[in-house]
Amino acid sequence: MPDPTFYRSPSAAIAAPPESLAYVAAFDPGGVRRDAMAVVDCDAAAPTYGEVVGWTELPSAGNELHHFGWNACSSALCHEGHAHHGALERRYLIVPGLRSSRTYVLDTRPDPRQPSLVRTIEAEELAAKAGYSRPHTVHCGPGGIFMSNLGGADGQDGPGGVALIDHDTFEVMGAWESDRGEQYFGYDVWWHLNDDVAITSEWATPSMIEDGLNPDDLLGRRFGHHLNFWSLSEGRLFQRIDLGDEHQMVLELRPAHDPRKSWGFVGVVISVADLSSSIWMWHRDGDRWAAKKVIEIPAEPAEAADLPPALQPFGAVPPLVTDIDLSVDDRWLYVSCWGSGELKQYDVSDPHNPRETGSVKLGGIVRRSAHPAAPELRLGGGPQMVEISRDGRRVYITNSLYASWDRIFYPDGVGAWLARIDADTDSGGMTLDARFFPHDDDFRGLRVHQTRLQGGDASSDSYCFVD
Repeated sequence: MPDPTFYRSPSAAIAAPPESLAYVAAFDPGGVRRDAMAVVDCDAAAPTYGEVVGWTELPSAGNELHHFGWNACSSALCHEGHAHHGALERRYLIVPGLRSSRTYVLDTRPDPRQPSLVRTIEAEELAAKAGYSRPHTVHCGPGGIFMSNLGGADGQDGPGGVALIDHDTFEVMGAWESDRGEQYFGYDVWWHLNDDVAITSEWATPSMIEDGLNPDDLLGRRFGHHLNFWSLSEGRLFQRIDLGDEHQMVLELRPAHDPRKSWGFVGVVISVADLSSSIWMWHRDGDRWAAKKVIEIPAEPAEAADLPPALQPFGAVPPLVTDIDLSVDDRWLYVSCWGSGELKQYDVSDPHNPRETGSVKLGGIVRRSAHPAAPELRLGGGPQMVEISRDGRRVYITNSLYASWDRIFYPDGVGAWLARIDADTDSGGMTLDARFFPHDDDFRGLRVHQTRLQGGDASSDSYCFVD
């Protein structure tokens, strides 16, 4: 029998029981203390609701834990009959260290509150078998676990790309690409399974990001600005779309969950023309793919004295859209504005014409908006990584981007916080949950980056069936 948390369709995922736990990657920005996986209670009826109820310390520091994922998910039902050594189940968390190039495999059984480390994929194995370094994002997919990487092996800055990891043994199987064409920058990877199409996005090489943001790279328009379209089964690049070199850093990919739909959204961090951020929609156009800007979020004027040194010459706060997430029913898009300290909600029933329906403000470079659970705190950081429950009613946000970039935009620190937002899935709108706000010492002085929800979430699974 398949794992009960493998859902044959988006509607089955929405109807499944709600999450009771959240897994949150925690790291020491100084690289001194050991990184960890925190486990937070999401059961609103529990006496420990909103508290850290589990903690797994890793054996090393300096990893900068990043976008982790499950070893297997609903996409397994799209390739039934695939040979596995054992029963495939959503059990293991694959947790990459963006700075160390190590990847940790955590077993969430038998006690989901106390994951245990069962394997470490060392940087040397990733380099030798796939030719990559600086693992970034993990997605469970057909034929293996897909892990995107920013860097090349043996000290090479690039190209970045995707490594395949075995579902069962967690051995690195090799590089996924067979023909990368002109693609060089790596970041995210996702797909339309029924179309046999994969999409990758672009950030930068390790040397461009690891010491912080170099203004010359930004103003020189040297960051990634393409969407790349591939044959999923062959690993062959067949089309690139240039969004324009003023649109710097093309990051999170969110394809529609309905397998009949061949469209998705991607976020662009910043325009060098006016400091705005934007959301683009990709879609089929005949036998090719096209992309168009569907949302633009302008920068906000600010007094130079209120800005960090890097932004003082501009006299404005850029939104800095660093994550987006799409609800499983493909109706609601959430956009994190890490610079201005705002999470925006859009109705994307018509994906070509999104309509803003809600906003929550937390943190922000200038605003420093407080949470109702701690109104005395001027929060650092802002909504950054976003995760949506399968039924779309709960949205979880964390506040750290990347340690060396945190220092550029929040030089006095970002602290650590995780917030939950209750979403109106009928007509739109959002409300902060005043009872759910683990922060700072709750995470033992570490920062928090990404969240995964027990049983799956809006950005963990892809589906091949409608019913």
